[in-house]
Amino acid sequence: MYTTNTKTRKLLLLPIFLNLFDGNTNVTTDEGLSAEMKTFYSDYLIDIAEPKLVHDQFAQKHPIPKKGGKTIEFRRYSPLPKLLVPLQEGVTPDGQKLNVTKIEATVAQYGGYIELSDILILTSIDNNIVQATKLLGSQMGRTLDTVTREVLAGGTNVIFSGGKEARYLLTGGGETGNCYLTVNDIKLAARFLKTMNAEKVDDSYVAIIHPDLSYDLTNDPEWKYPHQYVDTENLYNGEIGKIAGVRFVETTEAKKFVAPPLIEATATTEAIRNLTIAETLSTAGKTVKLNEELTEAQATALVGRKIILANKLYTVKSATAKSGSNAATLTVLDTDPSISTTDGVKDAVIYPGEAGAEGRDVYATIVIGANAYGVTEITGGGAEIIVKPLGSGGTSDPLNQRATVGWKATKVAKRLVEEYMVRIESCSTFNDHMPN
Repeated sequence: MYTTNTKTRKLLLLPIFLNLFDGNTNVTTDEGLSAEMKTFYSDYLIDIAEPKLVHDQFAQKHPIPKKGGKTIEFRRYSPLPKLLVPLQEGVTPDGQKLNVTKIEATVAQYGGYIELSDILILTSIDNNIVQATKLLGSQMGRTLDTVTREVLAGGTNVIFSGGKEARYLLTGGGETGNCYLTVNDIKLAARFLKTMNAEKVDDSYVAIIHPDLSYDLTNDPEWKYPHQYVDTENLYNGEIGKIAGVRFVETTEAKKFVAPPLIEATATTEAIRNLTIAETLSTAGKTVKLNEELTEAQATALVGRKIILANKLYTVKSATAKSGSNAATLTVLDTDPSISTTDGVKDAVIYPGEAGAEGRDVYATIVIGANAYGVTEITGGGAEIIVKPLGSGGTSDPLNQRATVGWKATKVAKRLVEEYMVRIESCSTFNDHMPN
């Protein structure tokens, strides 16, 4: 099923206005580099970064002009209602007004650098600046892509696979009843966008999908691969196929919801994903004793965590460490239901609750219509490569021992029309608990 905060179907016009904002828009100049080299390194960085920006492909893109403030302002016009009352002869009807909604977003800056020693530069066989730029370009692309991805993953329209009503109920790894991505899920997402009058991107809606989900989905006989398309020259970066009027773009950067272990690893101890109940509750209550021996730090870290017990979701209010013969305990919020005697039984497993049932990984497949969101455009002045050669550090580097290569980018992503995107959440055959 899907959930949405949309009460009425609307066709919303697109953002049309952009405030300029400040920021560095040119390649940093250094006396130690020629203009040609500066351009080369900048273009090289962008070329490497661009393939990583899968989530930016289908956005409205806006360049970053200089000296105009830090806020992008979008304008959205509400549709006019139907006029079903016939005009009266000789009577001029009342005029109508435009209803404008402003959507603002503030840019932020991201960046990093690599320090190169003089010895490395002198003795290395490789061109270290080029290699550093390659690595930094990949880092920049993945960073900026994730900025956009997290904004999209926060959308309010959700379909849960298997007809489930919440993320923590999604199951996987069983012989039956697995909530894996299906063709029907895709059809439901496409149907939702159609009912919202979302325009298509070119000829189709677009879905951003993780390879783990592609494995589950591409076994369907309805799946069409790119080589079966009439037009094979205009494929999107990462495109793998089409089904139900939705074109799929595959990336390992597609959103995963991964529940961390309830007890994180330390330098001397291993992580513990799940906890277990030490004693069966004699009466329904909010507190259970644990088999595990928690430290004070571990108990404190549990506060606020989501947990799953007997397919019910709770939030940890407090926890206590083991003290002498007293077992460690866990208490759920006062607003949560009491833990029943049938659920709070000895050795019952308590799972982390930020993802699927039993702590299983949940994947997001984001299905998008045209003009659903906007991003800044790195080729329009949003990114720069910064090369500081040996000898450019002044008194902080008196022996000319250090050079640096870095990148800096100004970026913002914003959902513009919630009705034009929907997120499908599902489990997968695979389950590695590795966040991306």
